[in-house]
Amino acid sequence: MSQPKANNVFISHHGKDDDKVQRLKERFAEKGYNVRNYSVDSTKHTNKKRPSDEVIKRFLRKQISWSGSLICLIGEKTHSRKWVNDEIEMAHRQGKKIVGIYTHGNNDDAELPPAFKKYGGATIGWNSIDKLVEIINGEENPVENPSGGEKAPMYKIATINC
Repeated sequence: MSQPKANNVFISHHGKDDDKVQRLKERFAEKGYNVRNYSVDSTKHTNKKRPSDEVIKRFLRKQISWSGSLICLIGEKTHSRKWVNDEIEMAHRQGKKIVGIYTHGNNDDAELPPAFKKYGGATIGWNSIDKLVEIINGEENPVENPSGGEKAPMYKIATINC
């Protein structure tokens, strides 16, 4: 059996949700999905002095450019994190697919980051890992609430008769 095609992703998240990033990577592996994560998480930190914001931005732009999709982990505080919004905006400017996945145990009141509201695509519940891969592969584009149920679109879609 051949190895499945690798998907390069950038997982945007609140730093305090790093355990959920690790669990998401484990879940990909458990399902047999070959995913390369280009985001900054606890497996890539060093004890060096914190670089300037400009150095961080340049690094994030490069990491996002190597990714086909940005996955935004939507947790309780994600919407308030500056770097999450910056990462989403960078992904948008680079033409990347932007997907939101609600973190496990999140309630239906989780707020989307402002940049995700503006540029994001599908949102899915934590237990929808198969849908996440389908979205990354361009096969599906659902909109779910944190529990995995169908969510009404944020905006009404207008139709134009020509």
